[in-house]
Amino acid sequence: MQRTRLVASMIAGAALLAACGGGGGGGGASFVPLPPAANNPPPETPVPPEVQAAQPKLSNTPMDEIVSSHLLPTIERLFAQVRAQKLDTVLLGQKVFAPGSKDKFLPGKVAIGFSYILLNTPSSDPKYREYIDGYREIADATIDVTNDSWGIYYYMSALWKLKKAGLLEGSGAAISPATLDKLKTKLNWTAFVDPADYSLIGLPTNYYGVAFSIARLRHLMGWEGPEASEALLQKMINHYKTFSAFGFSDETDGSGRFDRYSVLLIGEIMQRLIETGMTVSAEDEASLKGWLRQSVDVIKVRLNPAGNGVDYGRSLAGYADTAFAEVLSAAEHMNVLNEEEKQIAYAFATRVTAKYVEFWYDAELGSLNMWQKGRRVDSYRGIDRVLGENLSLSHQLIYTNNLWKSAGYAQKAPVSTQTFLAYLDKQPRATLTKFAGFDGGASTYDRGLVTYRDGLRVISLPVVNGAKTYHHTNPYFAIPHSYNMLSGVADTQWPQLQPRFTVATGSQPLIPAAYQKNLKIAEAGQVLTVSYDQDAMDRATSGNDPIKDTRITSSTRYTFEPGRITRVDTYTPSAALDIAKLELEFGSYSDGARALGGNRFAFANGDVQGFAVEGLQDCAAVDVRENADYNTPTGALKTSIRCSTPAFSLAAPLTIKWVLEYRSPSVAGIAPK
Repeated sequence: MQRTRLVASMIAGAALLAACGGGGGGGGASFVPLPPAANNPPPETPVPPEVQAAQPKLSNTPMDEIVSSHLLPTIERLFAQVRAQKLDTVLLGQKVFAPGSKDKFLPGKVAIGFSYILLNTPSSDPKYREYIDGYREIADATIDVTNDSWGIYYYMSALWKLKKAGLLEGSGAAISPATLDKLKTKLNWTAFVDPADYSLIGLPTNYYGVAFSIARLRHLMGWEGPEASEALLQKMINHYKTFSAFGFSDETDGSGRFDRYSVLLIGEIMQRLIETGMTVSAEDEASLKGWLRQSVDVIKVRLNPAGNGVDYGRSLAGYADTAFAEVLSAAEHMNVLNEEEKQIAYAFATRVTAKYVEFWYDAELGSLNMWQKGRRVDSYRGIDRVLGENLSLSHQLIYTNNLWKSAGYAQKAPVSTQTFLAYLDKQPRATLTKFAGFDGGASTYDRGLVTYRDGLRVISLPVVNGAKTYHHTNPYFAIPHSYNMLSGVADTQWPQLQPRFTVATGSQPLIPAAYQKNLKIAEAGQVLTVSYDQDAMDRATSGNDPIKDTRITSSTRYTFEPGRITRVDTYTPSAALDIAKLELEFGSYSDGARALGGNRFAFANGDVQGFAVEGLQDCAAVDVRENADYNTPTGALKTSIRCSTPAFSLAAPLTIKWVLEYRSPSVAGIAPK
């Protein structure tokens, strides 16, 4: 396969630099190239400088070394603070155990996070007894703090690990008998599952996996029989078979919300089977491994030097990256990867871990940062959950590292960056991952993810339905997403890269966000065309399900090519419709916007270099870097190009077009430039 422009141009430039005695990241300078020794491979080409700048500095360090040197000491500091302050613990200004806190999982996250201090400290260490005593004190202090669903699972997982290590019995037990007795009652899946039919009580479908995990761990602890865990696992498998024709979990019962969890859930289920040593029937194992492989195939085409993960939908920030690491470690353990894929998966998991240390953890704050310095995440993961998020993200990285250690990677350095880049260079330029639909039915809609690789830059086009709560928020819009170049903003509704019609009659705004059909892609050389139709608009009601509004239908055509994305929409009214206002925005990390006339703009700084709009009357550039509604998971957007058309009658088809030009070749780093 011919090398992509970015890899080819970068490596060629690096090779020239090395030949002239310069370069970096590839060892010492060599003035006169010598033929390689008979038994040694030729030296690798130096890593391109832009890749060096984009990837974490610890990318080529063994994953276990990063965990031992950075994650465990951070957990130890938090442990000391919580032991000293107990329920008065304050982190980033948040009294984390305060009554009414939105963190309903905190005691469980504390239990699992701090368990790693005990499990990674030899009994001969002078601090070991101190850690045991401190853990018991914290468990006693937090026993009556609210702990729901995920928190119950985390606590059960911690107890199982401690039991296997012999730390729940005798005078040196890490949990007092009285507290353990209370936990036996409190840590139960029946808090959010109806035991009559094993149905979830008002929760997204990923909670089937949480409930199954709790039931299975309770069985291993001797607290209940195997019946519930077996039934809940079947409930989850049946949900996949009913609503996931292509092997990805719909977060709803058929509404079409496919996001981070749609790729991650099967990885979590397999991790729980690994954790608890549960075996399933040959038929179920084949189904589960098949779905796991589907997730691996999505992740493969989205790998990148920075360790960046999912870039659209909810609950992103650090969790976007660890989702890939969790799936890949489960896939290695379950032998659904070939040998080359295992090496690459470990290399990427190491980059995810390094990115956490270098980007998500803020040494100045002494904490994970998903909320300050221009960063924003869903209110679900608000800053009042700061302690729990520190511990749960560390937990995800530690337990995936433990799986890699069990596979023989304990002190193993990842493959070189050059080898990693060569693997990325072999990935297809464009893919369509089907989630649901594609049957041509009159009442069904197509849900899928288009991935376009411009060299080392990954661009996503999610064609999904955010369903209840999220359909009207721009992280779920069918618009391009690409790390630190194109992003939505959690819990916001401003019309990023798609129009919003305000109807004069005063009804809710109409957006093209939920009813996509006939989704198709076509490749011609380096150009990808994506097209779909919509037989209705989405009435953007906050907090409710989409409401189908057939007064406007539409057709959409995207063109992706190196350095340029074009979208052309045609909106057709069923009858003349009075529009009070038509709006569209482009929120960008680029700044120094300069109007060129005709609703065309150039940017002085940033990966996006130009933006032009046709079909709307007026556009203007606005500085938004101090506006929290433009803070993305990785940092603040800087400029919004805001376009609008005042009141008019939509009586004939209206075409809206925008063209976005970006720097190519380029590579997304761990932070906005």
